[in-house]
Amino acid sequence: MPELADIFRRYGPGYIACFGKNMLPSHRRALQDIIDCRTEVLGGHLVKCDHCLALDYAYHSCKNRGCPKCHANDTQRWLDKRRAELLEAVYFHVVFTLPAQLREIVRSHQKTLYSILMQAAAYALLKLAADPKYVGAKIGMLAVLHTWSNGLAFHPHGHFLVPGGGISQDGKYWFAARRNFLVPVKALSPIFRAKFMEMAQDALPCVKLPAEVWEKDWVVYAKPAVQGSDKVLQYLARYVHRVAITNNRILAIENDQVTFRYKETRKQKKKRKNRWKTMTLPVLKFMARFLQHMPPQGFHKVRYYGLWSPANRSLLNQVQSRLASEAKAQDTHISGTENADHASQQNRQCRFCNKGFMRVIEIIPRGWQKALARSPP
Repeated sequence: MPELADIFRRYGPGYIACFGKNMLPSHRRALQDIIDCRTEVLGGHLVKCDHCLALDYAYHSCKNRGCPKCHANDTQRWLDKRRAELLEAVYFHVVFTLPAQLREIVRSHQKTLYSILMQAAAYALLKLAADPKYVGAKIGMLAVLHTWSNGLAFHPHGHFLVPGGGISQDGKYWFAARRNFLVPVKALSPIFRAKFMEMAQDALPCVKLPAEVWEKDWVVYAKPAVQGSDKVLQYLARYVHRVAITNNRILAIENDQVTFRYKETRKQKKKRKNRWKTMTLPVLKFMARFLQHMPPQGFHKVRYYGLWSPANRSLLNQVQSRLASEAKAQDTHISGTENADHASQQNRQCRFCNKGFMRVIEIIPRGWQKALARSPP
């Protein structure tokens, strides 16, 4: 099965030759890291089976945010921490999307406008939720930035997980939202639009923003997390440490083209029977589509606002205790993954005899280029 690293290995030099002068440092770093991931370039461990004495090599991962082979343990750890912070409340999934007319400007000023997207969306939610007609309190928000559509096109938008309720200004009372309604999206959209445009113009005074974006409603989507907050968390977790595409979606690399599969949107699904479709792109275009979703260096695409802000951590703990005491006790699954990386190397089952377990017997330094045998002695 082809992998993203195979594409980068084969076509990376050609891509750099074509676009190298305009490549961002984060794009260059991602390209090289994904090529080197789990190879002898990054070093690793020599392991030995304690039953059949077979030798094998476990190479280190690159830990790049765009690598599809990394971060399984990081994702699980992130999930466990977020589950520990959940409140005994109904949750809502809110999505803020920028209009198509702004996408090229956003692409050219990613670090600035990505942050403004998240801040403007959080401002709109906090402002409207504080209205006594809706919640009348300070809510909490977990926000994750996404920049891609199903076909890897540039489509910046923010996903927000919001508990259905908030804390009073004095921190003494919890106000629950209506079970199936948080705030009206028709009122949320213009607040988000006005705040984004104001902040963008202040941050980029030399950039002319298109006037037509004022003439259309910006897409804001909100619905209760009817399948449970954990389902939304799992959905968001897939993109916290990775971007855009996984290896199992890449189907073929032929004739300088890449074929991959993608899911249709719900509107498309109603028109067609099959949800999964395939797309074929020239390989350099595919690489450009993938790399454009690499976040700028130092950018945090996961943000916490309101009650979930780090500054309100002690208040969050108080609210958790209060709501938990009022609700029925529920089991929360928190799986121990703190030592998962070490355990995966020390205790993975032998692939040769399927009886023993592999034990680390030697550390392989980075850059060790000696050809390594992959079969047991």
